[in-house]
Amino acid sequence: MQSEMELENGNRPGKDKREEKKKSENGKSKKVGGVKAVPFILATEVCDRFSNVGFHANLISYLTIKLQLPLVKASNIVSNFDGTASLVTMVGALVADSFAGRYWTIVISCIIYELGLISLTTSAAIKSLNPPECQNLVNCKEASGFQLGILYLCLLLLAIGLGGVRPCVLSFAADQISMDKKSVESRSWNFFSWYYFALGVSRLSALTIVVYIQDNISWGVGLAIPTVATGLAFILFVGASRLYKKVKPGGSPLTRLAQVLVSAIRKRKVVLPEDTGLLYQNKELDAAISVNGRLLHTDQFRWLDKAATVRTNDEMNPPNLWKLTTVHRIEELKSLIRILPIWLSEVVFVAATSHQASFLIQELRTMNRHLTDSFQIPPASFAVFSILTLLVGVALYDRVFVPIARRYTGNPMGITCLQRIGVGLVVSILGTIVGALIEMKRKSVAAHYNLLDSPKAIIPMSGFWLVPRYCLFGLTEVFRTVGTLEFLYDQSPESMRSIAIALYWVANAIGDYLGVLVVTLIHKCTVHRTNWLPDRNLNRGKLDYYYWLVTGIQVVNLVYYIVCAWYYTSKPVEEVKKEDDEEIEDD
Repeated sequence: MQSEMELENGNRPGKDKREEKKKSENGKSKKVGGVKAVPFILATEVCDRFSNVGFHANLISYLTIKLQLPLVKASNIVSNFDGTASLVTMVGALVADSFAGRYWTIVISCIIYELGLISLTTSAAIKSLNPPECQNLVNCKEASGFQLGILYLCLLLLAIGLGGVRPCVLSFAADQISMDKKSVESRSWNFFSWYYFALGVSRLSALTIVVYIQDNISWGVGLAIPTVATGLAFILFVGASRLYKKVKPGGSPLTRLAQVLVSAIRKRKVVLPEDTGLLYQNKELDAAISVNGRLLHTDQFRWLDKAATVRTNDEMNPPNLWKLTTVHRIEELKSLIRILPIWLSEVVFVAATSHQASFLIQELRTMNRHLTDSFQIPPASFAVFSILTLLVGVALYDRVFVPIARRYTGNPMGITCLQRIGVGLVVSILGTIVGALIEMKRKSVAAHYNLLDSPKAIIPMSGFWLVPRYCLFGLTEVFRTVGTLEFLYDQSPESMRSIAIALYWVANAIGDYLGVLVVTLIHKCTVHRTNWLPDRNLNRGKLDYYYWLVTGIQVVNLVYYIVCAWYYTSKPVEEVKKEDDEEIEDD
């Protein structure tokens, strides 16, 4: 009886199933993604960062102790690796934004990264791939060319893997939740802060567990742990793939930028219309690259607007984008141009600070690090104080600082991204000054106890003197690093978010290479005189001079940044209204 009534009303079971399937297919983009997908991506990033820090934090020690390389050479290898891994991120970002998408870029890159970790772990465990052990720091045999070749191959695989993961994970996680202005301001938590908080937890684990095993048990075992962690992260990430919202790539961003430039140059003699509303716009053409909002016209760099000036002989349906392009695409290029001056200050900052972490570890090796008579903290593990400061700082920033600052600024975010970066730059300068003063103190203690010519001697000065320095490092990350990532993501065109994050890493790459240049020049220019950065005996060096030099560089960079931030103009966006948004975000 019931079935007859259903048939009369047209509610056939088969029809219901077909309609449900159709609704499911039509609403697929709404059912995937959301806050529920973010933990899987963040958990993957936590494992990946755990493995990265697990081998990278102590890499300077691996090079100077295991492979017995001189300090400057080892430090330059670390910075060159950092630079290469950061530079490759632009390739990974272009691949993701152009055709592969962020999901598949992450998958392929994780496989390459895992191969690099397996290779590095194997090379550390095989004796023939390492030089004979050196008991003292005199007449040590460096790693051979073949042994270094194996190392470089491992680092190359790791750099390529990181180059694909780094620019995509943050953007991919942000893709899962609404990042429009209204949604961001209504949340009581900052996505970028808590993203970095999750990374801090993984770094803390690596610095307390992996580094201790590397220094006290075995390099092979210490590198095997990050290798296994990466494998588990990959399985977790792929296993949750059905939950992810996978944004389709919008085509090559470089092609679009080139089209704007070529069109503007071709029309350089064209007179711009007084009414900017006459410039060419095509919402249908830009639909794939402006899903969440269309960029509005700005008066900056007006010569680029000529690319959207319609002439009588221009093809309109469809337009030849090398001759006529849309306002939205022009504004994409303008957005990137506006970002570049701020980005340049990041390059200078990294150049001034790239070697400081490596030198700090070498300082700690000469200092008393004992907690008890039988236990001492590994030098690289002192970075836990930086991570702890980061974790506490991120929590306090969102829960305490932002509500207080909001009362005075009226900004829902407390302070702007640019102000947050500026505070971080000031804190970093203070950290470098503290570093110079502590190094002066360390050498004076060494001189007092006649230990200047004893490179392996432990100076009777506690390594905990450097804890304030590490805390300032962590505070710098709370403000500068998180602020920079948020700024680049927010101010970049939505179709170029991976490229925007890649710009952060490219700045690190160029900064690392410049840092290598600065350290190399200092070493060569001072080696026959005061010798600021000696190969073996840090006690006879002038590391404090190096710290004062980079302090000066940072001060100049801060002044430059303040000027750029003062004149910066934010991108205007006409956001798309989402009436039927099914994603529920927790406060």
